[in-house]
Amino acid sequence: MKLLNAAVFLILVPTLMPALDPLSTSVFMGAAVAWQLLSPHSWLKCSLLECCNTKDTLNLSAIKMDLERKVFGQHLAVQIVLKALSTNMYSKWPRKPLVMSFHGWTGTGKSFVSSIIAENLYQLKIPRRRFVHHFSPVLHFPHLSHVHLYKDQLQNWIRGNVSACPRSLFIFSEMDQMPHGLIDSITPFLGYREEIDGVYYGKAIFLFLNNAGGDKITEIAFDYWRRLKRREDIPAEKLQSLLSEEIFRNRRGGFFHSQLIQKNLIDYFVPFLPLEYKHVRECVREELRVQGHPEDEDLITEIALAMIDYPREERLYSSKGCKTVATRVTLSI
Repeated sequence: MKLLNAAVFLILVPTLMPALDPLSTSVFMGAAVAWQLLSPHSWLKCSLLECCNTKDTLNLSAIKMDLERKVFGQHLAVQIVLKALSTNMYSKWPRKPLVMSFHGWTGTGKSFVSSIIAENLYQLKIPRRRFVHHFSPVLHFPHLSHVHLYKDQLQNWIRGNVSACPRSLFIFSEMDQMPHGLIDSITPFLGYREEIDGVYYGKAIFLFLNNAGGDKITEIAFDYWRRLKRREDIPAEKLQSLLSEEIFRNRRGGFFHSQLIQKNLIDYFVPFLPLEYKHVRECVREELRVQGHPEDEDLITEIALAMIDYPREERLYSSKGCKTVATRVTLSI
């Protein structure tokens, strides 16, 4: 849409100046474009170059549509994420950064939801690459002996990038593999403070993606199924409380005895439920569409049934969620 606006601008300027000779029109156009490009946050500059989302232009209706149309079997996660984003976006000066921790088995949609948030916050690839920051423990923090160095680097990275763009998005994946104590280094940035050394952090967003807690979520979902209760009736508050306690006590996770939990700096613990057969079917159907293939109900059924493997007897859930759907579709066509 922004690129379209830029094109319309360049087309309409000369038509709005019919009384000017060609040279004057060219000068006018050049001056108008230069003014737009030199303005800190002009729509033309943000369309063609890169621009921080300082005007909080997240379209909540659009992101709601994306989440409800593309994310399957995660009504709780969708509800919590939409509530969190709307609360944060409608506040002109949030008192603290928005901090969410996503929990669930692999393939249930944690990374996918974080990418939908990033794509809606920064629709163009250039600003998204600059203002959305991804951290992986295996890639960025591989050596336990270097934790003190990583702490300094992480603090400097966050401080520098929030200074450049208050509405920065930080995504930490594989938190269950994060070196112990490292994530506590960013505690000062997540609290209720107006500024730290002249930098305001209230518009920043932090997402933590974690497999830890997935077994507990699945246990509760399975218990509801055995008691003939709908998974839609699972209260979000119950799961959020259990997740907080679970990851705080998990010695193998990055949140073990973390100050972020002790000081209640994580605003929302977001549960991602295990995916059932009907949800995996929708994943396969969507992947067929993405790859440009017609819907094949027999193939959809075949792939979905092959992925439902937990528990061993009941075979109610996919232990890998929808993670391998794309590969299975490719190999089956």
